[in-house]
Parts: sequence; C-alpha cells; structure tokens
Amino acid sequence: MEQRQRWGASAGRFAQGKQTQVRLSRIGMLNEMTHMDEEENEERLETSAESDVAASGPRSKVREFPTGPGVYLMKDSEGRVIYVGKAVNLRSRAGSYFTKAAEVDRRTAELVTEIADLDYIETDSEVDALLMEARLIKDIQPKFNNLLKDDKTFPYLQITTREDFPRVEFTRQPESKGVRLYGPFTNAGQLRGTIAVLQKIFRFRTCTLDIGENEEKWRWFRPCLLASINQCTAPCNLRISREDYKEDIRRLCLFLDGKKDRLLKDMEKQMLEASRELKFEKAARIRDEIESLRTLNLRGDLEAHAQPEVFYIDPGKGMEGLRRVLKLDRLPRRIEGVDIAHLQGGETVASLVQFIDGLPFKHGYKRYRIKSVEGVDDFASMREVITRRFRRLSQEGESFPDLLLIDGGIGQLNAVMETFQAIGIEPPATISLAKREEEVYVPGLPEPHRLSRHSFALRLLQYVRDEAHRFAQHYHHMLRQKATFGEVRKGRSPGKRRKPKEE
Repeated sequence: MEQRQRWGASAGRFAQGKQTQVRLSRIGMLNEMTHMDEEENEERLETSAESDVAASGPRSKVREFPTGPGVYLMKDSEGRVIYVGKAVNLRSRAGSYFTKAAEVDRRTAELVTEIADLDYIETDSEVDALLMEARLIKDIQPKFNNLLKDDKTFPYLQITTREDFPRVEFTRQPESKGVRLYGPFTNAGQLRGTIAVLQKIFRFRTCTLDIGENEEKWRWFRPCLLASINQCTAPCNLRISREDYKEDIRRLCLFLDGKKDRLLKDMEKQMLEASRELKFEKAARIRDEIESLRTLNLRGDLEAHAQPEVFYIDPGKGMEGLRRVLKLDRLPRRIEGVDIAHLQGGETVASLVQFIDGLPFKHGYKRYRIKSVEGVDDFASMREVITRRFRRLSQEGESFPDLLLIDGGIGQLNAVMETFQAIGIEPPATISLAKREEEVYVPGLPEPHRLSRHSFALRLLQYVRDEAHRFAQHYHHMLRQKATFGEVRKGRSPGKRRKPKEE
C-alpha cells in the first residue's frame, strides 16, 4: 500500500512534465504485471510509455484496468494530467469516458476529446481512493477538475488543532488558522459517508461544543446519540482524557495522510502493550479498530453511510431561545422538570430533576412516593408532588426555579396551576410539554407553541423532560427490585453510594 501511495505522491510533484508520463504509465504497468511471469515483466518495463499508448490507445488500455477501487488519471497529448477521478471499479468507471453518452454529455464532452492516455493507482478501499484523489487534485490541480466544479466550492475535511478535544468537520468554508485541512473533495455525499465510516473506527466528535478539560460543568452534560451507539468517546462528558482523545486524532491523521500501513503497525504494537499490562478492554478496542481498518473495502457504498446530523443541546442557546419564546424577564438558568411513573400493583412514584445553566444538576434531583392517591391518577399525583415540593420551598424560604416543566398536555398543566391556587402560592413560570406532537402549553394561551424540531429551545425542554422520565423509571425499577429481592442483597452493603433524596 505504501508503495502505491509513494507513486501517488510522485504524481503530485512531477505531473506537469514528461517525467510524469513515464512514471504514471509504469504504475499501470506494474499493476497489470501482477499476473505475468518474470520475463514478461522485464519486457514490459523496457517498453516506453509512448510506444504503449501508440500501440493500444486509451480506449483499449482501459480494458486492462483492474476491477477494484482506486484512482485514475487522464492525460493529454503532452503527458499532462488533466483530470483525476476515483472509482470503486476502475475498469468500469474509467471505461465510461469512452462511450457515446460521454461524448455528448456537456460535463465530459470537452474532456473526452483531450484524453490521449490514462493510468491508474490501485487502493485498498473506496475510502482510500477518495482520500488519494483529494491529495492528487490538491498537488496537481488538473485542468478539468477545476472546470467541472459546480457553483459551490469543493468540500473539505477539517480538524481543529487548538482545542483540548479537537473536532472533525465537513466544511465548504475552511478556516485559515488553527485547523488541519484535507481536500478538496469532489463529492460531498461521499465525504460525509467517509467521515461517518471513520467515526465508527476513531470515535471522534463532530459537534461544535467548546469543551475544556478542566471545566467541571461538563461532568453533568448529557452526550448525544453518537456516544450511545459507540461512535464517539463523549469528551463532552469527560469520559475520555485529553491525552487519549488526541491519540485517537493522531491515528486518524496518519490514516488521512495515506500512512495506513504505519498506522496498523503502531496499533498492533499498542494492542500488545495493553495486553501485557493486563488492560484487556483497551487491547480489545484497538483490536477491533485494526479489524475495521482492514475491512474498509467491505463497507459498501460510501454515500449510504452518510447520516443525518445528530443534534446536541447548546445550553446557552437553549436558555436564550426559551426566554424569547416564553417572553420571560430573564434567562431560565434554573429549570425543574417533573414526571410521574406507575408501578405494577398500582403504586405511583414521581421524579423531579433540576438543570442549572442548561445542564443537569444531580445533587438537586428528588424523588417522591405518592401517598395520598389510590390507583392510577396522573392529575392527582401531580397535585401531591407540586404541593409537597413548593410548600417545603416556601416554608424554608428557598427560591423557586426560573421555569417549571411538566411532562404532559393541557390537562396536566391545568392540574398544576389549580394546585398553586389551592395552596396559595404564586407559581414560577410553568409550562408543559406534550410528547406526541412536542407541543409546549403555556397557562392562559388558547393554542400551544409549536417549535421547530431543530430549535435549541425545544431540544433543551426535551432534554429536561426525558431526564425526568429516565429518573422516574429508575426509581420505579429500584422499588420493584427491593420488593422482589429485599433491600439488601447478598454480598452488597447498603448506604455506600449517595442517593437522591426522597421527599
């Protein structure tokens, strides 16, 4: 692989002269000669590139191309590379330029008339081909690669370099400082697919969060879906050290620089070291990454891997969005969310979660076992929770949250507002979030707010609502286990772990 990549680098440096014509033609020869005996190899090497083209021409030459992935290079009569392309099947893709359709297609008609010769460089996978194509286009700057651009600029893969946890981005407007750039690439969909495939191996972040290693607030941040499906190491929750994360980025850069063989050797060495140190989980992870790199060519169509954006919650933008939508006097820096859960047998529990500056504050979490309600009655259960919570805050002189979020629709919200009136307490700003349509109900308004599914305000409310639901279900399961197995299990001592308060 490294030999092929050295040829690619040579193509980039010398493509504008006669020397390139000989060098790149011999690349094609070397690939074709893999099935020849030694005498035939020597005979072909002694044949000049010009003689070979004259004898066969590009139309015949392409029939001898391999059927695997790689990069093809079109040259004019002066031996200059005028177009670089990539292919999953080199013979099929390069051969498509010598069809009737290519001669009349406005995008290829002029290129076809100037093709006097062509060569190829094989790669291990479509991902390798995509990256090699980008490197060659950047080095050679072929005439028709520039002419065939659409109205948009070419996309780039950009890695930030001045952050504790560098991020990997798809961009059409690359930064001039503080980044490492790869590209330009000719196909945006395939670049997005490549980023998704590589993220499954190197588990880097693609979000725009400004994460500092020494900022304690990130310990309470909830990672996005990519962490749950093991495609990100979740630096946003400080689940990985700065040093380990940057090592993953170093490996990624080695791969993007075309040094896959060196990368695999480094990783095999690290895997053995981890095993000797009895760090078997780390060794297994590196083993899986090595296997993924070796089987990149089995991953199918790159564009099929491109995934929709995974939206994270920007705490500041979420709070500002809520202030604006709900017409609040100030930012809702402290948000509390309430949810009800029902146990088998009719017992009901409730949870209260607390967010400060848009992030979970788990020391403020509370749980309630409903005492005054028989059977399943969400409205009555919500009345009890609100009464117990806000009477206690009022009696102890504690401040109320800036925003109270109720899980449910207009019925649950009305029950809560009636409760505040019944107990004689002025309520904080209170809203409810109905799950089916994600509608936000506000007291006194005839119609709910319907926020954009992508708005930071809605995402923050969903985050609070889902966390309250998760915490209620956790309490539900804990009580069920106690009922089934008893409070103290064999081999475990109670009370060692601090638990949220039950009020």
